[in-house]
Amino acid sequence: MRSRFLPVILASLFACAALAQDKDGANSNAIIARGEYLARAGDCIACHTAPEGRIFAGGRAMPTPFGTLYSSNITPDRDTGIGKWTADDFYQTMHRGRFPDGGLIYPAMPFASYTKVTRADSDAIFAYLKSVPPVNQKNREHDLRFPYDNRQLILGWRTLFFTEGEYKPDPGKSAEWNRGAYLVEGLGHCGMCHSPINALGGTSQSEAFKGGLIPMQNWYAPSLTSNREAGLGDWSIKDITDLLKTGVSMRGVVYGPMAEVVHNSLQYLTDDDTRAMAVYLKSIAEPSPPPPAAASALPRSESSLLMSLGKTVYDARCASCHGAQGEGKPPHWPPLAGNQSIGMESAVNPIRMVLNGGYPPGTAGNPRPYGMPPFAGLLSDNEVAAVVTYIRASWGNRGAAVSAREANELRSAPLN
Repeated sequence: MRSRFLPVILASLFACAALAQDKDGANSNAIIARGEYLARAGDCIACHTAPEGRIFAGGRAMPTPFGTLYSSNITPDRDTGIGKWTADDFYQTMHRGRFPDGGLIYPAMPFASYTKVTRADSDAIFAYLKSVPPVNQKNREHDLRFPYDNRQLILGWRTLFFTEGEYKPDPGKSAEWNRGAYLVEGLGHCGMCHSPINALGGTSQSEAFKGGLIPMQNWYAPSLTSNREAGLGDWSIKDITDLLKTGVSMRGVVYGPMAEVVHNSLQYLTDDDTRAMAVYLKSIAEPSPPPPAAASALPRSESSLLMSLGKTVYDARCASCHGAQGEGKPPHWPPLAGNQSIGMESAVNPIRMVLNGGYPPGTAGNPRPYGMPPFAGLLSDNEVAAVVTYIRASWGNRGAAVSAREANELRSAPLN
């Protein structure tokens, strides 16, 4: 009797084992898929993939005021990547800004933001990175000037600007707001660009999200708190989510480095996560009274000449798309009248757009973006300064005049 039931018992055991294996495999695949999503949210590909390079193999040059840094190989190659790392090693690197051997990481890696990432999310990202094809590519040595090539100096930077710790939800806010704060402050590391960087390469907590020049790329990342710049306090949630998800909305269009962020990262977020970010970003905008007319550093006579020449250039080159009164044709041709990005204290972005042109990102929601042609080869420095001055001071805009010298200095800026 016992022998008759033995095959049945064995078959049942094998079936249970197969089911358990299938369940473990499904769980593993789900964790990897979640890790891929989170790596997108963190825009890991932007730094850890060089132009024309293998995905996550590192080697991307990142110029800084202190020299050039090169991103590291985070593929699972055992000799040159993170193939020998454990999940604990990866979490400590993200959380503490130190390599598994305790070595200090330069803060070009935004560990000051990534420290807020939860252990579960860190483990999922690590599982995903372990699943990508390994690439045997040695990390390139950084090329930093003395004394910045001394890693021990990072200890001082960490004392001033680094606070270790996972994100703690604010019990006084909604789950949606907290999710948005976690993505913006943590994985998205938005403050890395949208905060002013001081001479030591750091940002004080009180200055977070208040805008600043991106020295590596010669673009200005506007303040996310001031409604005079990119503060979103008077935007609708739909306008914000459209901009984050597609790169264009009825209120504005993204170009330059932000276009890369939307293309590589934000367009892949779920609608719920995009909305959560919008809710948080709208909440941190500070009330701003109408700005006073900006004081120009140029003599009044020179400013008047620039306005006259600028109108001539604008009517000939710009009005066909942006309208005779700067009204635009949103969402594809953004309005210039009353445009916050035009009248900011820094004129870097409008000057660069006139010189270099550009496209919003190609996204699922905007697969064939309308672009702006470059005028660097068609307009002189005086004409560039004139048309930017005209745009910044017309139709209710209150930006200061710019000089031909400012235009000339940006002609040689990197295009990305």
